[in-house]
Amino acid sequence: MAKQLFGTDGIRGVAGEPPLDDRTVYALGMALGGAIARRVANAEIVIGMDTRESGPSIAALVASGLARRGVRSRFAGVVTTPGVAFLARSDAFAAGVMISASHNPYHDNGIKIFSHEGYKLPDAEEHEIETEIFRLLEGGVEPEPAALEVDRELDMRYIDFLASTEPAPLEGMKIVLDCGHGAASPLGPALFERLGARVETIGCSPDGRNINRNCGALHVDILSREVVAQGAELGVAFDGDADRAIFVAKSGKIVDGDAILLIAARALKQAGRLSGDTVVATVMSNLGLERALERDGIRLLRTPVGDKYVLDEMLRSNSALGGEQSGHVIFRDFATTGDGMLTALRVLEIVRRTGLGLDELTADLEVYPQRLVNVRVRVRRPLEDMLAVMREVGECERAFGASGRVLIRFSGTEPLARVMVEGPDLLQVERHTGLIAEAIRREIGA
Repeated sequence: MAKQLFGTDGIRGVAGEPPLDDRTVYALGMALGGAIARRVANAEIVIGMDTRESGPSIAALVASGLARRGVRSRFAGVVTTPGVAFLARSDAFAAGVMISASHNPYHDNGIKIFSHEGYKLPDAEEHEIETEIFRLLEGGVEPEPAALEVDRELDMRYIDFLASTEPAPLEGMKIVLDCGHGAASPLGPALFERLGARVETIGCSPDGRNINRNCGALHVDILSREVVAQGAELGVAFDGDADRAIFVAKSGKIVDGDAILLIAARALKQAGRLSGDTVVATVMSNLGLERALERDGIRLLRTPVGDKYVLDEMLRSNSALGGEQSGHVIFRDFATTGDGMLTALRVLEIVRRTGLGLDELTADLEVYPQRLVNVRVRVRRPLEDMLAVMREVGECERAFGASGRVLIRFSGTEPLARVMVEGPDLLQVERHTGLIAEAIRREIGA
């Protein structure tokens, strides 16, 4: 049976509305607590959140539900999603819970659950928790608010870990951090200043409602201008929960997750640490990345969109490096999930060791023009049943041959068909994207 509450990245919605209303959140705490208590005696879990104003109340409801089932909580307060994953696997915690809606606006929030091993729960376990949530709601469960006290030692343990992965100090390196008024706001500057970098910051004044607002990984134009104005070595922009990072080179050039995968893959291969000479990315990664990796004898494996699928393939193929164009990069030697601050440390390490800036390190990456169009649909139908759509796809594939790609997929959370076309000529890419999208509108458009 399909899951109703959990998506590919936990539960997400508008704070205060189902499935993030008080009763459902409290029932989730009880359901998770019951599942844990059946496996682990005297269990304890760690809870963290980003900077949204709804975070404390959601965290308190989860903790109260857990306590109802005899499971204790320690509250890390504002911490990153990878910080919670790290804490869950590095101590005796039975699980970790992160309260965040990642890159979404402040009025949204979400709940992500990590196992003791630091991985997101398998679909089967999420389904069991869902079933119990619905049973509890039908039984008329009522929330019992609980007070939480922040344990600052947990944040520092995570910062200590990140600092320990940097082999050399960053003395003299000037960087600009855009923390998106999110979870990295208190942690990012502290980490990089501790390592000796000269840090300038923007987006580090969260007020509960400004997370991701015209800043952070989704809005890097301000960071780009600031890097150039400051004469900085580079800039880093995090999203709300800091599990992803987008970079800016000294010239102001934006360096996305694809470019970081190329830089990191070359460095790992040179060090003999790129297992199988393989990198895992999603179907959205640019064809230019695949071509550049091929020139270095590195194979690219593609997965559906979502870091969960990237990690699954990394584990299956025993790959050390994987990620998404969005800046969600997984270094499996260090972490079980994407970590924006860890990624920044690895990039700074490469820059320091090679003596090259991001402009030079990405100079040979040819980014193929890529266009993505969302088409609102009234119903989902198999693509092969829509002859007009398949005809346009065939025309596009014949026009580009091996130098282009067409990808059509339905959104997992919205009534949308997503059309992506990629090829060497921008005008042709835009033309074929429009023709395919229009064919979908005629067939199943809302």
